[in-house]
Amino acid sequence: TDMVSEVDRGAERLIADLLAERRPDDGLLGEEGADRPGTTGVRWVVDPLDGTTNYLFGVPAWSVSVAAELDGVPVVGVVVDPSRAETWAAVAGRGARCNGTVCRVAEGRSTTATALVGTGFGYDPQRRAAQAEVLRTVLPAVRDIRRFGSAALDLCWVAGGRLDAFYELGLNAWDAAAGTVICREAGGVVDTLDSGVLLAATASLAGPLRDLLGSAGA
Repeated sequence: TDMVSEVDRGAERLIADLLAERRPDDGLLGEEGADRPGTTGVRWVVDPLDGTTNYLFGVPAWSVSVAAELDGVPVVGVVVDPSRAETWAAVAGRGARCNGTVCRVAEGRSTTATALVGTGFGYDPQRRAAQAEVLRTVLPAVRDIRRFGSAALDLCWVAGGRLDAFYELGLNAWDAAAGTVICREAGGVVDTLDSGVLLAATASLAGPLRDLLGSAGA
């Protein structure tokens, strides 16, 4: 069920070629196989189409995600949402923006019981079943759950206050690198739990949601 389109491959080739031209000594890691070492300490992490299933089915929730790591730490993130003509961007220490306008998480808006929380599901059937069991505990404890199908957008929407939090197990570097920078620079907390679950939330919700996910077996 983990579909790959020619658009995924073509977009990655275009991005890889552009980076090779402009930043030839940097490293590169792409979802569709682009992988080259670098000598500068900078590595670009690329998801050329995050939300391929949505794209193929005509659901307007997919994005292009590009991050730059410095010595293994994501410091620049850009997520482009063509369906909404939105570009989310952040540089470490300089804040986050959507289409040039500063964005912030919705700190103080919600408690756990009133939080709107995004999540995602893996492709392995056993992992999906386990994630469904976690949801049985989480769903009654929050306002509601949303599953949009693009982790990069989910992280940006926490950054912009459209979600209070987001969690998912099994994300890869290209899924979350850019969105992590954007969410943190918007005032959010982004952590990986001991179980491997990535949790992004407002500062006041991060602790309670970490406890909730732990009690749910996430």
